[in-house]
Amino acid sequence: MPIDPPDSAALDGVAQHYGLGLAADDIASFSPLVNGLLASWDAVEELYNASAPTMPERAWVRPEPADNPYNAWYVTTAITGSGEGPLAGMSVAVKDNTAVAGVPMTNGAKTVEGYVPLRDATIITRMLAAGATIAGKAVCEDLCFSGGSHTASTGAVRNPWDETRSTGGSSSGSAALVASGIVDAATGGDQGGSIRMPSSYSGIVGHKPTWGLVPYTGAFPIEQSIDHVGPMTRTVADAAKILNVIAGPDGLDPRQQRDLVPDDYVAALSRGAEGLRVGVLTEGFGHPNSEQGVDDAVRAATETLRGAGLVVEDVSVPWHLHGARIWDVIATEGAAAQMVDANGYGMNWKGLYDPEVIEHYGNQWRADGSQFSETVKLVLLAGRYAINTYQGKHYAMAQNLAIDLKAAYDEALSRYDVLVMPTTPIQASVIPAPDAPREEIIGRALEMLANTSVTDVTGHPACSVPAGLVNGLPTGMMIVGKHFDDATVLRVANTFEQAVGGFPAPSAATAGSQA
Repeated sequence: MPIDPPDSAALDGVAQHYGLGLAADDIASFSPLVNGLLASWDAVEELYNASAPTMPERAWVRPEPADNPYNAWYVTTAITGSGEGPLAGMSVAVKDNTAVAGVPMTNGAKTVEGYVPLRDATIITRMLAAGATIAGKAVCEDLCFSGGSHTASTGAVRNPWDETRSTGGSSSGSAALVASGIVDAATGGDQGGSIRMPSSYSGIVGHKPTWGLVPYTGAFPIEQSIDHVGPMTRTVADAAKILNVIAGPDGLDPRQQRDLVPDDYVAALSRGAEGLRVGVLTEGFGHPNSEQGVDDAVRAATETLRGAGLVVEDVSVPWHLHGARIWDVIATEGAAAQMVDANGYGMNWKGLYDPEVIEHYGNQWRADGSQFSETVKLVLLAGRYAINTYQGKHYAMAQNLAIDLKAAYDEALSRYDVLVMPTTPIQASVIPAPDAPREEIIGRALEMLANTSVTDVTGHPACSVPAGLVNGLPTGMMIVGKHFDDATVLRVANTFEQAVGGFPAPSAATAGSQA
């Protein structure tokens, strides 16, 4: 529809916002010029609407509580594409930050509720073409800004190992559905660890690809320089199988190198990992909140790698301890500017935008910002204050320091094929009560980020695999590799999985006894 022409009051408001110093007669002079220029907006909307896709008809259901174990589903579907290919017969849950055309998407938030995408995300198109069945949308945390599983607008997602505990976030529903065996695999998104943290808490495999390996097109952005999507599975082989399908440039995502040629990750697994060099990252252990059982389990897992023929040595990367602070600034100011103020997508990049969600979400959050979760409110208070006061200086500093942080990792990885450390310093914590104080809600959302957030800043590939059970709960070991050497990361992960005889799953009896 034609845009509403601004009246003099609207133009005066803009003038005051920028301090243009325009008097009433200046505004009157500018008015016809502005209206003449804005005619191009109408022309662009008409052209866009003429070529926009038609909403597909796809059946979906909001499951009843009895049909929604762990509160992990947002909606269920049964969407198939070719039915043939490397993912034939595989059921996949899609994190609800990723567009499946014709199926509602909330990104875990009331501020997005009511939005239905017109287009499939690139990874959805690719998985359907490879034979997968999209089994539904998995609950994710509010705007994906929580490492716990208690902030989604639909309520807490419960851990299949112990339903009083978090699955981890923000890919919370994805982790619960995979860990419990309800689906074969799921997609996750990762900006601070949101594939790997829930994988660690829930005892599954979660692979964050190298930044730019998998197109982010069609997933709701947080901050362009740290956005990742990837697979969450019960086995390394399944993670490699999905990565084979979804990796590679789509020509629509500025995070990607357009001449990138992915590896064959499935074939790489057959090469084994004997003789590869493993650096056990000293700074990944012994955080102030580290649990001794977690550190011990990961140390024991590295000995398993040694027994499987890999060379295992301790290595120090002091910059790792600065990584979470650098991430804090990038993720906080970047998310305030892009995820909220710029309605997710921002401007100034070439690629495929989603005009429909930009308008829908932008209108809804501005109508009632109180709907944001406590974690997002924290981001906005700190991020916008810093931007308003210091004009983005610290964001620029952090991005410059990210170059040094990456270089420190690269130097260690010039001597070792992979680095390993605990994925999360702690095991799954207890889900806060709905009326818990703000300090507990926010604390439980951010307490596990120390190791995972660093490789979102550096962009290195990182895979979490179950290191073992401690007190009946999973722990995770994170394996980090060189940029675009995801194949070696998965080879080491697969070697560990084979050495321990596969990863355990929660039994119905165990889960039920903890409910």
